[in-house]
Amino acid sequence: MIEKAEAMLRLFDKYRNKKPTTTWEIIRQSSEKYFANRRKMFVKRKNMVYNIDRINGKEVFQVKKYRKRIADDILKRKLEGKGAVLIEGPKWCGKTTTAEQLAASILYMDDPEKKEQNITMSELNSKRLLMGETPRLIDEWQLAPKLWDAIRFEVDHRGELGQFVLTGSAVPADTKEITHSGTGRFTWFTMRPMSLYESGDSTGEVSLKELFDGGKEVDGASGLSIERLAFLICRGGWPQAVDMREEIALDQAFDYYDAVVHSDINRADNVQKNPERVRRLMRSYARNQGGQVPNTVLAQDIAANDETPISEETVASYVNALRKIFVVEDMPAWNPNLRSKTAIRSSDTRYYIDPSIATAALGIGPNDLMSDLKTFGFLFETLCIRDLRVFADVLNGTVYHYRDKDGQECDAVIHLRNGKYGLIEIKLGGDRLVEEGANSLKAMEAKIDTDKMNAPAFLMVLTGTGDYAYRRQDGVYVVPIGCLKD
Repeated sequence: MIEKAEAMLRLFDKYRNKKPTTTWEIIRQSSEKYFANRRKMFVKRKNMVYNIDRINGKEVFQVKKYRKRIADDILKRKLEGKGAVLIEGPKWCGKTTTAEQLAASILYMDDPEKKEQNITMSELNSKRLLMGETPRLIDEWQLAPKLWDAIRFEVDHRGELGQFVLTGSAVPADTKEITHSGTGRFTWFTMRPMSLYESGDSTGEVSLKELFDGGKEVDGASGLSIERLAFLICRGGWPQAVDMREEIALDQAFDYYDAVVHSDINRADNVQKNPERVRRLMRSYARNQGGQVPNTVLAQDIAANDETPISEETVASYVNALRKIFVVEDMPAWNPNLRSKTAIRSSDTRYYIDPSIATAALGIGPNDLMSDLKTFGFLFETLCIRDLRVFADVLNGTVYHYRDKDGQECDAVIHLRNGKYGLIEIKLGGDRLVEEGANSLKAMEAKIDTDKMNAPAFLMVLTGTGDYAYRRQDGVYVVPIGCLKD
């Protein structure tokens, strides 16, 4: 059946660009919209699940419903302002599927039947690959870095916006063939695995945008039990896993982890790496989620927990490779104006782009988290950071952390382009931890010099457990992650 769908795609492409010679072709080509819509219908084969009806012995397709992504709105907005949009992010996070919803024509660079042909054509006649209805999606463009300059040239000479969407799950290993930065022609953003709101696990009754816009009251209820939260951390936000039964859904993160260890990490720089060393590094990274640890500490941690040590240089090269394929996404430090001088720690905080990568690296599941609340807390923080980053992107914001030499810290600071910012402490739950978080936020607020910058738009303790969102008497919001959205 998939072969039939692909054959129909080739047929539509053939006749879209062919000069009409028969009455049938003239009728078919009388409406470009017809071709675009028909092609989009068949492109959705990538969103189909192949099943066998065991009773009737029939082959059937079940079309999976496309779950709206926050990135949909970001992509639409960016296409209105630039000739080309680059969507980066880890494999399996849904970049291609999201881009397919808007694309009028598509080139899959890594199609096994055409991959070598596509790469060769990018060297000989890249303009041919760019022909097609717009927006034209170029999927896994990094396989042919020369396309970057070719697209820049096309954007310049067409003089129109919204021409191309590029998706890539890695930074090109060889960038010497890219001679232009793309400034003024390209815009880009990072797409991540699904937030709980996107996967349907958050009610979305509390909106960050409304809090930034001056909303004073919150009202929301979370239906997440602590057992469900442990499962969601281990399942991750991989779109493919969302609708699977739990046991199979949990396998997806382990499959992703194995692919990184054995092959994906090598694509980052075309250097073959030792899989066992990659495993040890990824375990260490998982143990240090939310920590500001340098590569030397990671190397020491590996030496202390494994038989064979890894040099600091190897750690640095492996971490850089993981960064290039968007497996890790460390968080930069926030540097506000303070009332008194104090040394702000500027080291990045270590995070995986999705908490399920950490659980897979550690070889643990939901029951293990329930038995180890300390690890549960660290990985819950990774989940919250993932969701906050997804929300911040559509609000034109960036997520930072704060920590100074006096011990004052703030788990997450969402700082918008317009200067507004919110301070967030992340706590798994419990009255004592919520109280600690609220006190820390008030202390952080008191340190900020509001003569030189805005006061925070809101203070929030983001929790895992707890049934309801509410505003405390001191003005601090307590919001379960199970009712938060952008």
